[in-house]
Amino acid sequence: MSFLKENCRPDGRELSEFRTTTLNIGSISTADGSALVKLGSTTVICGIKAELANPTVEAPGKGYIVPNVDLPPLCSSRFRPGPPGEQAQASSQFIADVIESSEIIKPEDLCIDRGKLCWVLYCDIMCLDYDGNILDACIIALLAALKNTRLPKVTVNKATCKPEIDLKERHELPVHKHPVGTSFCIFQDSILIVDPTADEESLSTSRLSVVTDEEERLCSLHKPGGTSLSAEKLQTCINRATARQREIQKLIEKVLNSVKAAQ
Repeated sequence: MSFLKENCRPDGRELSEFRTTTLNIGSISTADGSALVKLGSTTVICGIKAELANPTVEAPGKGYIVPNVDLPPLCSSRFRPGPPGEQAQASSQFIADVIESSEIIKPEDLCIDRGKLCWVLYCDIMCLDYDGNILDACIIALLAALKNTRLPKVTVNKATCKPEIDLKERHELPVHKHPVGTSFCIFQDSILIVDPTADEESLSTSRLSVVTDEEERLCSLHKPGGTSLSAEKLQTCINRATARQREIQKLIEKVLNSVKAAQ
Protein backbone atom coordinates (compact mmCIF):
# COMPACT_ATOMS: atom_id res chain seq x y z
CA MET A 1 0.00 0.00 0.00
CA SER A 2 2.89 2.38 0.70
CA PHE A 3 3.87 1.97 -2.99
CA LEU A 4 0.40 2.96 -4.21
CA LYS A 5 0.33 6.10 -2.06
CA GLU A 6 3.46 7.21 -3.92
CA ASN A 7 1.71 6.61 -7.28
CA CYS A 8 4.14 3.79 -7.93
CA ARG A 9 4.00 -0.02 -7.97
CA PRO A 10 6.41 -2.70 -6.67
CA ASP A 11 7.65 -3.40 -10.23
CA GLY A 12 8.28 0.31 -10.88
CA ARG A 13 5.27 0.92 -13.13
CA GLU A 14 2.92 3.86 -12.79
CA LEU A 15 -0.67 3.03 -11.76
CA SER A 16 -2.04 3.33 -15.32
CA GLU A 17 0.88 1.61 -17.05
CA PHE A 18 0.74 -1.81 -18.76
CA ARG A 19 3.55 -4.33 -18.69
CA THR A 20 5.44 -4.87 -21.97
CA THR A 21 3.23 -6.80 -24.39
CA THR A 22 4.88 -9.11 -26.92
CA LEU A 23 3.15 -11.18 -29.58
CA ASN A 24 4.16 -14.10 -31.76
CA ILE A 25 1.72 -15.25 -34.45
CA GLY A 26 1.59 -18.62 -36.22
CA SER A 27 3.95 -20.39 -33.81
CA ILE A 28 2.05 -23.74 -33.83
CA SER A 29 2.44 -25.23 -37.31
CA THR A 30 -0.07 -28.05 -36.67
CA ALA A 31 -2.92 -25.64 -35.77
CA ASP A 32 -5.12 -23.79 -38.28
CA GLY A 33 -4.28 -20.55 -36.46
CA SER A 34 -2.18 -19.72 -33.40
CA ALA A 35 -0.66 -16.93 -31.32
CA LEU A 36 1.53 -16.57 -28.23
CA VAL A 37 1.17 -13.51 -25.98
CA LYS A 38 3.39 -12.28 -23.16
CA LEU A 39 2.07 -9.62 -20.82
CA GLY A 40 5.03 -9.10 -18.54
CA SER A 41 5.60 -12.62 -17.19
CA THR A 42 2.05 -13.80 -17.91
CA THR A 43 2.33 -16.04 -20.98
CA VAL A 44 -0.62 -17.45 -22.91
CA ILE A 45 -0.78 -19.51 -26.10
CA CYS A 46 -3.87 -20.00 -28.27
CA GLY A 47 -4.25 -22.71 -30.89
CA ILE A 48 -7.29 -22.94 -33.19
CA LYS A 49 -8.38 -26.22 -34.73
CA ALA A 50 -11.18 -26.23 -37.30
CA GLU A 51 -13.32 -29.35 -37.63
CA LEU A 52 -16.30 -30.20 -39.82
CA ALA A 53 -19.59 -30.74 -38.01
CA ASN A 54 -23.35 -30.78 -38.51
CA PRO A 55 -25.08 -27.46 -37.69
CA THR A 56 -27.57 -27.50 -34.84
CA VAL A 57 -31.27 -27.83 -35.64
CA GLU A 58 -31.93 -24.38 -34.03
CA ALA A 59 -29.28 -22.66 -36.20
CA PRO A 60 -28.97 -24.56 -39.51
CA GLY A 61 -27.09 -21.71 -41.20
CA LYS A 62 -24.44 -21.21 -38.51
CA GLY A 63 -21.20 -22.79 -37.39
CA TYR A 64 -19.90 -22.37 -33.88
CA ILE A 65 -16.87 -21.48 -31.77
CA VAL A 66 -15.84 -23.44 -28.66
CA PRO A 67 -13.29 -21.64 -26.45
CA ASN A 68 -11.50 -23.35 -23.59
CA VAL A 69 -9.07 -21.75 -21.14
CA ASP A 70 -6.63 -24.11 -19.43
CA LEU A 71 -4.71 -23.07 -16.30
CA PRO A 72 -2.44 -26.09 -15.70
CA PRO A 73 -0.22 -26.61 -12.61
CA LEU A 74 2.70 -25.91 -14.97
CA CYS A 75 1.89 -22.18 -15.02
CA SER A 76 1.58 -21.58 -11.26
CA SER A 77 1.71 -23.46 -7.97
CA ARG A 78 -1.78 -22.04 -7.17
CA PHE A 79 -3.37 -24.48 -9.66
CA ARG A 80 -3.79 -28.18 -8.90
CA PRO A 81 -3.87 -31.15 -11.31
CA GLY A 82 -7.29 -32.57 -12.17
CA PRO A 83 -10.48 -31.17 -13.73
CA PRO A 84 -10.63 -27.43 -14.60
CA GLY A 85 -10.81 -25.23 -11.49
CA GLU A 86 -13.21 -22.38 -10.85
CA GLN A 87 -10.95 -19.68 -12.35
CA ALA A 88 -10.37 -21.68 -15.57
CA GLN A 89 -14.12 -22.29 -15.97
CA ALA A 90 -14.96 -18.63 -15.30
CA SER A 91 -12.28 -17.52 -17.80
CA SER A 92 -13.65 -19.88 -20.50
CA GLN A 93 -17.16 -18.52 -19.93
CA PHE A 94 -15.89 -14.93 -20.06
CA ILE A 95 -14.14 -15.58 -23.41
CA ALA A 96 -17.31 -17.27 -24.77
CA ASP A 97 -19.36 -14.21 -23.72
CA VAL A 98 -16.88 -11.83 -25.38
CA ILE A 99 -16.97 -13.84 -28.64
CA GLU A 100 -20.77 -13.63 -28.68
CA SER A 101 -21.21 -10.00 -27.58
CA SER A 102 -18.41 -8.55 -29.74
CA GLU A 103 -19.42 -10.44 -32.92
CA ILE A 104 -15.70 -10.97 -33.59
CA ILE A 105 -16.70 -13.83 -35.92
CA LYS A 106 -20.12 -14.16 -37.53
CA PRO A 107 -21.35 -17.76 -37.05
CA GLU A 108 -22.93 -17.54 -40.54
CA ASP A 109 -19.41 -17.30 -42.05
CA LEU A 110 -18.69 -20.79 -40.67
CA CYS A 111 -21.59 -22.39 -42.56
CA ILE A 112 -20.56 -24.51 -45.58
CA ASP A 113 -23.84 -26.17 -46.60
CA ARG A 114 -26.97 -24.95 -44.82
CA GLY A 115 -28.41 -27.54 -42.48
CA LYS A 116 -25.79 -30.10 -43.48
CA LEU A 117 -22.23 -28.94 -42.90
CA CYS A 118 -20.40 -26.23 -40.96
CA TRP A 119 -17.07 -25.44 -39.32
CA VAL A 120 -16.60 -25.66 -35.58
CA LEU A 121 -13.58 -23.73 -34.28
CA TYR A 122 -11.99 -25.17 -31.15
CA CYS A 123 -10.03 -22.33 -29.53
CA ASP A 124 -7.71 -23.84 -26.93
CA ILE A 125 -6.07 -21.18 -24.78
CA MET A 126 -3.39 -22.37 -22.38
CA CYS A 127 -1.52 -20.38 -19.78
CA LEU A 128 2.20 -21.25 -19.68
CA ASP A 129 3.18 -18.76 -16.95
CA TYR A 130 0.69 -17.10 -14.60
CA ASP A 131 1.43 -13.67 -13.16
CA GLY A 132 -1.99 -12.00 -13.10
CA ASN A 133 -4.32 -10.49 -15.69
CA ILE A 134 -5.05 -13.72 -17.53
CA LEU A 135 -8.20 -12.38 -19.24
CA ASP A 136 -6.46 -9.59 -21.19
CA ALA A 137 -3.77 -12.00 -22.40
CA CYS A 138 -6.42 -14.58 -23.45
CA ILE A 139 -8.38 -12.06 -25.54
CA ILE A 140 -5.24 -10.82 -27.35
CA ALA A 141 -4.13 -14.42 -28.04
CA LEU A 142 -7.61 -15.37 -29.32
CA LEU A 143 -7.93 -12.32 -31.59
CA ALA A 144 -4.43 -12.74 -33.05
CA ALA A 145 -4.95 -16.51 -33.58
CA LEU A 146 -8.30 -15.93 -35.34
CA LYS A 147 -6.63 -13.34 -37.61
CA ASN A 148 -4.00 -15.98 -38.42
CA THR A 149 -6.53 -18.79 -39.11
CA ARG A 150 -6.68 -20.24 -42.63
CA LEU A 151 -9.55 -22.61 -43.43
CA PRO A 152 -9.21 -25.16 -46.24
CA LYS A 153 -11.63 -25.08 -49.17
CA VAL A 154 -14.51 -27.51 -48.71
CA THR A 155 -16.97 -28.61 -51.39
CA VAL A 156 -19.80 -31.10 -51.05
CA ASN A 157 -19.74 -33.80 -53.71
CA LYS A 158 -23.19 -33.81 -55.32
CA ALA A 159 -23.05 -37.54 -56.18
CA THR A 160 -21.87 -38.92 -52.81
CA CYS A 161 -23.08 -35.99 -50.63
CA LYS A 162 -19.72 -36.19 -48.83
CA PRO A 163 -17.42 -33.24 -48.13
CA GLU A 164 -14.19 -32.94 -50.11
CA ILE A 165 -11.38 -30.95 -48.51
CA ASP A 166 -8.67 -29.15 -50.47
CA LEU A 167 -5.86 -28.53 -47.97
CA LYS A 168 -3.73 -26.69 -50.55
CA GLU A 169 -6.33 -23.98 -51.12
CA ARG A 170 -7.00 -22.06 -47.92
CA HIS A 171 -8.79 -18.80 -47.19
CA GLU A 172 -8.64 -16.31 -44.34
CA LEU A 173 -11.33 -16.28 -41.70
CA PRO A 174 -13.34 -13.02 -41.82
CA VAL A 175 -12.70 -11.26 -38.48
CA HIS A 176 -15.38 -8.55 -38.24
CA LYS A 177 -14.50 -6.88 -34.93
CA HIS A 178 -11.32 -6.44 -32.88
CA PRO A 179 -12.25 -6.64 -29.18
CA VAL A 180 -9.50 -5.99 -26.64
CA GLY A 181 -9.76 -6.33 -22.86
CA THR A 182 -8.32 -4.05 -20.20
CA SER A 183 -8.34 -5.26 -16.60
CA PHE A 184 -8.09 -3.18 -13.45
CA CYS A 185 -7.73 -3.76 -9.73
CA ILE A 186 -9.18 -1.44 -7.14
CA PHE A 187 -7.58 -0.77 -3.75
CA GLN A 188 -9.28 0.87 -0.76
CA ASP A 189 -12.30 1.66 -2.98
CA SER A 190 -10.43 4.52 -4.64
CA ILE A 191 -7.03 3.61 -6.11
CA LEU A 192 -7.20 2.15 -9.63
CA ILE A 193 -4.36 0.17 -11.19
CA VAL A 194 -4.23 -1.32 -14.67
CA ASP A 195 -2.84 -4.74 -15.76
CA PRO A 196 -2.41 -6.23 -12.26
CA THR A 197 0.21 -8.85 -11.38
CA ALA A 198 -0.81 -11.97 -9.41
CA ASP A 199 0.30 -10.34 -6.12
CA GLU A 200 -1.67 -7.17 -6.85
CA GLU A 201 -4.77 -9.23 -7.72
CA SER A 202 -4.61 -11.11 -4.42
CA LEU A 203 -4.35 -7.87 -2.39
CA SER A 204 -7.05 -5.87 -4.21
CA THR A 205 -10.57 -5.21 -2.90
CA SER A 206 -12.17 -5.47 -6.35
CA ARG A 207 -11.45 -6.34 -9.99
CA LEU A 208 -12.87 -5.10 -13.27
CA SER A 209 -12.39 -6.10 -16.92
CA VAL A 210 -13.60 -3.85 -19.74
CA VAL A 211 -13.74 -5.06 -23.37
CA THR A 212 -14.10 -2.55 -26.23
CA ASP A 213 -13.77 -2.78 -30.01
CA GLU A 214 -12.36 -0.46 -32.71
CA GLU A 215 -15.62 1.50 -32.89
CA GLU A 216 -15.27 2.26 -29.14
CA ARG A 217 -18.29 0.04 -28.52
CA LEU A 218 -18.46 -1.55 -25.08
CA CYS A 219 -18.60 -5.33 -25.71
CA SER A 220 -18.34 -6.62 -22.16
CA LEU A 221 -17.93 -5.42 -18.61
CA HIS A 222 -16.95 -8.06 -16.08
CA LYS A 223 -16.84 -7.27 -12.36
CA PRO A 224 -16.85 -10.37 -10.17
CA GLY A 225 -18.08 -8.99 -6.82
CA GLY A 226 -15.91 -6.85 -4.58
CA THR A 227 -16.41 -3.23 -3.60
CA SER A 228 -18.51 -0.79 -5.65
CA LEU A 229 -17.13 1.65 -8.20
CA SER A 230 -18.27 5.22 -8.89
CA ALA A 231 -19.58 6.18 -12.35
CA GLU A 232 -16.66 8.58 -12.72
CA LYS A 233 -14.08 5.83 -12.02
CA LEU A 234 -15.91 3.48 -14.39
CA GLN A 235 -15.71 6.06 -17.19
CA THR A 236 -11.97 6.42 -16.53
CA CYS A 237 -11.62 2.65 -16.98
CA ILE A 238 -13.61 2.68 -20.25
CA ASN A 239 -11.49 5.56 -21.62
CA ARG A 240 -8.28 3.69 -20.78
CA ALA A 241 -9.70 0.54 -22.42
CA THR A 242 -10.47 2.31 -25.73
CA ALA A 243 -6.89 3.66 -25.88
CA ARG A 244 -5.51 0.17 -25.15
CA GLN A 245 -7.69 -1.33 -27.90
CA ARG A 246 -6.03 0.93 -30.49
CA GLU A 247 -2.54 0.00 -29.22
CA ILE A 248 -3.19 -3.74 -29.39
CA GLN A 249 -4.89 -3.65 -32.79
CA LYS A 250 -1.82 -1.83 -34.17
CA LEU A 251 0.48 -4.44 -32.58
CA ILE A 252 -1.49 -7.35 -34.10
CA GLU A 253 -1.51 -5.75 -37.59
CA LYS A 254 2.22 -5.06 -37.35
CA VAL A 255 3.06 -8.67 -36.37
CA LEU A 256 0.70 -10.10 -39.03
CA ASN A 257 2.35 -7.97 -41.72
CA SER A 258 5.83 -9.13 -40.68
CA VAL A 259 4.62 -12.79 -40.75
CA LYS A 260 3.17 -12.30 -44.27
CA ALA A 261 6.39 -10.60 -45.45
CA ALA A 262 8.46 -13.55 -44.19
CA GLN A 263 6.36 -16.14 -46.08
